[in-house]
Amino acid sequence: MDQLRALFETEIYDGKALADLLTLEVMAQVLGNVLAAMVILLVGLFVAGWVRRRIRAIGEANPKLDITLFHFLGNAARYVILIFALLFVLNTFGVQTTSIIAALGAAGLAIGLALQGTLSNVAAGVMLIVFRPIKIGDFVQVAGEMGTVKDITLNTTELASLSNVQIIIPNSEVWGNVIENYSVYDTRRAEWSFGVGYGANLAKAEKVIHDTIVSDDRSLATPEPFIQVNNLGDSSVDFLVRVWVKSADYFQYQADMKRRVKEALDQADIDIPFPTRTVHIEKDAA
Repeated sequence: MDQLRALFETEIYDGKALADLLTLEVMAQVLGNVLAAMVILLVGLFVAGWVRRRIRAIGEANPKLDITLFHFLGNAARYVILIFALLFVLNTFGVQTTSIIAALGAAGLAIGLALQGTLSNVAAGVMLIVFRPIKIGDFVQVAGEMGTVKDITLNTTELASLSNVQIIIPNSEVWGNVIENYSVYDTRRAEWSFGVGYGANLAKAEKVIHDTIVSDDRSLATPEPFIQVNNLGDSSVDFLVRVWVKSADYFQYQADMKRRVKEALDQADIDIPFPTRTVHIEKDAA
C-alpha cells in the first residue's frame, strides 16, 4: 500500500501499473492467509493426535482405569481441537464464525431429524460408555454375534470373532439387545451330560466320572462338583455333571473333560450306549 500511495503522490503511474500492483497485493494477502491456514491445520492435527494419544496412554498405564472410557475421551478431545482449528482457519480468511455457528446449529437440527437412526447409535454409544456393560477386551455375545470387544465408538462396536473376523455392530443393536458378557466373573460353571447303559453299575460309573473330573487341576473344589443321575433315557442312564472352573480355562477344559471321561469309562468297561432299533419282519400268511 505504501508503494501505491507513492505512485499517487508522484503521479507517475498508469492504469496497467496500478492493476498489476493491486493484483500483487491481493495475491500476497491470499497467499499469506493460505499459509497461515495450513500452519493452523497442521498444528491442530498434531495437537489433536497428541492429546488423544496422551489420554489413551493414561488409561492404558493404570489397569484399574477403564480403557474404554479413555478411548472415548481421547476421540472427543481430538474432534473438539479440530473444530477449534477449523474456526481459526475461517477467521484467518475474515469469515464471521458467529454467523457460521448459528447456521451450523440450524443445519444440525435439520440433519438430526433426517439422521434419527444414526443419532440413536450415538445415544446408545454414550450409554455404553457411561454405564459400561462391556469393555474393550471383554468376550461377549450380543446381537447374535460372539467375539472379543476391540473398540467402542459413538456409532459402532467392533468385535473380533473366534475366527478373528472383524464384526461391526451399530450401537443401537448392542444397547437394545441382551448382552452376554463372559469376562465379568472370574469363574464359570461347566456342564455335561454323560450316558451309561442300563446294565452298568451306577455307583461305579459315578465314581469314575467324579475321579476323572476332580483329578484335573483346573477343577475348582468350591463350589463342590455336582454329579447325579438326571434322566432315564430311551437307551441310557444320563448323569448330569456340573463343575466350576476359571473363566479363562472354560472352553479348553470343557472339551478336554468330554474326551477324558469317555476314555475313563471305556477303561472301566462301562458301556456308553447309543440308540438302537430292532426291526421285526412278519411274513405274509398267504
